[in-house]
Amino acid sequence: MAGVLENVDLRTRLAGHNRLELLLFRMGTPRRYGINVFKVREVIECPPLRRVPTAHPGVRGVATIRGRTIPVINLGQILGMRSMDGDTGKFVVITEFNRSVQGFLVGGVDRIVNMNWEEILAPPTGSGKSNYLTGITRLENEIIEILDVEKVLAEVVPKQLDISREIAASRAANETHMPVLVVDDSSTARKMIARTLDQVGIKYFLATNGREALELLKQWAAGGEPVTGKIGLVVSDIEMPEMDGYMLTTEIKKDPRLKDLFVLLHSSLSGVFNDSMVQKVGADRFLAKFNSDDFARLILEIMAQTRDKK
Repeated sequence: MAGVLENVDLRTRLAGHNRLELLLFRMGTPRRYGINVFKVREVIECPPLRRVPTAHPGVRGVATIRGRTIPVINLGQILGMRSMDGDTGKFVVITEFNRSVQGFLVGGVDRIVNMNWEEILAPPTGSGKSNYLTGITRLENEIIEILDVEKVLAEVVPKQLDISREIAASRAANETHMPVLVVDDSSTARKMIARTLDQVGIKYFLATNGREALELLKQWAAGGEPVTGKIGLVVSDIEMPEMDGYMLTTEIKKDPRLKDLFVLLHSSLSGVFNDSMVQKVGADRFLAKFNSDDFARLILEIMAQTRDKK
């Protein structure tokens, strides 16, 4: 698999053009799944794994890779598939997102494909709320399922979602703040954000992708009153079906009715390109997912700044 992710840094040129690259892989069956290349650090043949008796059942073991011990998650088991026998001949997709590094055990890696976010659709409504998908797409007459690895990680390594007492104590003083528009395709991420906002007494609207959010904003703007009188800021994920966070930000900032909205890009994606892309598309801030205190503190800070400007 050496070379499958070569020149990954050059792939950042896709950011801001509503495009993405998917790493396609299999889990012991012909069906292919996808994960955004920006979440992937490397792909390696499965190394020897050490079992950890106290670990989550979905953790196949831990491995020391480049001097760092990381958990290797049995992705097939989490998805309810028949467990792959043994580790020999398998691959580990090493990922970095949500401020952590982990590996996903897969049966085989196919290739990387370049796509437009408009080609990525939301999961079918009949797939239920318990599915592990953020989107689907069609490639070579085959349905490719894009996995919600944030949801997988949240189940295997749960995040602390309760904010500190210090920040929670400010709830009463912030109940008059404007609502927030939260845009994220991951149901897990939306729940995390909503829980944090509930704890500081800030109301919110939810959208599942950039296109849905933009349509909602334009609908509000068509009413004639400033949108800044409806919401205090937009909190948007970056990678989303149909329209990503970079494109959403660009559309907001070029619309005279929306350009004064504060846009916070809040993403699991890591990498040095984020800061430059935030400036390129005109977003106001970037925050890596997910730490409840960091998120709540920044939201309250932005709200205070916005209030002071009025």
